[in-house]
Amino acid sequence: MKNDRKVLFVDDEQNILDSYRASLRRRYTVETALGPGEGLRMVKDSGPYAVVVSDLKMPKMDGVTFLAKVQEMSPDTVRVMLTGHADLQSAISAVNEGSVFRFLTKPSPIDEMVRTLDIAMKQYSLVVAERELLRGTLRGSIRILTDILGLVNPEAFGRSERVRRLTAYVGQNIGLKSGLDLDLAAMLCQLGCITLTDTVLTKVFTRQRLTAEEAQIYAMHPSVTAGMLAHIPRMERVSNIILCQNDSLTDNPALPLETRILKVCLDYDELVQQGMGKQDAIDVLRRRGGAYDQKAVDVLERGTAGDEGYVRRQLSLADLKPGMILDEPLFSLDEVHLVAEGTELTETALLRIANFMKAKRLPERVRVLVPVDRT
Repeated sequence: MKNDRKVLFVDDEQNILDSYRASLRRRYTVETALGPGEGLRMVKDSGPYAVVVSDLKMPKMDGVTFLAKVQEMSPDTVRVMLTGHADLQSAISAVNEGSVFRFLTKPSPIDEMVRTLDIAMKQYSLVVAERELLRGTLRGSIRILTDILGLVNPEAFGRSERVRRLTAYVGQNIGLKSGLDLDLAAMLCQLGCITLTDTVLTKVFTRQRLTAEEAQIYAMHPSVTAGMLAHIPRMERVSNIILCQNDSLTDNPALPLETRILKVCLDYDELVQQGMGKQDAIDVLRRRGGAYDQKAVDVLERGTAGDEGYVRRQLSLADLKPGMILDEPLFSLDEVHLVAEGTELTETALLRIANFMKAKRLPERVRVLVPVDRT
């Protein structure tokens, strides 16, 4: 069943619903719901629908309220309202407020309904295609960028990889509707570190004390990243998430949920990298009062920092595969830092490892986390 031809009609009169089904079933996948309650249940259980067409006047819940709830449950679904001439102003208000895409007056001729549904379905296809472009192409492009930068600065981008896995777990289990912006923010949250000197970066990642000037420069890296991303269309929200990643919730209660999650995971990772145990790190976060979203801390604790789904193995370098995660830093025998601990291995990283193996400059084995479905 193709969702781009799937339409749900909602009305409180069964004969009207039967008429729509009989007239339109050859052109679309037509489903019907008797009343708004059944309509919401079907959107939840049988969706997504490309289009939902609802009558305005229905008992218990009018069409404006119903379609607003549909929008919350299924944002991509295109919403169409049917209304009588006497309710024309209500329908216009609904369009202006963004609750519906089109409205039709009753009774609506079949040819007019078909034209409206075709336009609505094209709109649905455009919305879905744009989202898939953002989710696929944009994420893939950024993945390539971070792979390349990871070769230049494995510590900073190794941290991004660890934090990305943590944020993915917390976002999924805290009820975040869409994880795309959070995922992109986690991938890019250390991008500004490429502007820092080797001296500062070495101090940061070996946990040496920074001078006041160095600390100030390092603290600016989120704003540097945000400035870079500000020039890329559709990345404004990701830019803002990163810009505020070090803000305390006490000082900035309006922080979006994605930023709250990112801050918790960044600070947790920093504590663990300092050698602190996982539960000890969680306890430190809790003792910092209102700096964090405590629900995010709770989810992070329950998930044992998102490491579930992996088993630890000592493997030869020749047996490494994409998707495995380094459980220790990988250095060449002449002390070149190739890949940071916590980095998920990609084809790019494995190619670099293979080149060093040919030169016989690597240890024979390394400790990794292997997804359980590969063991």
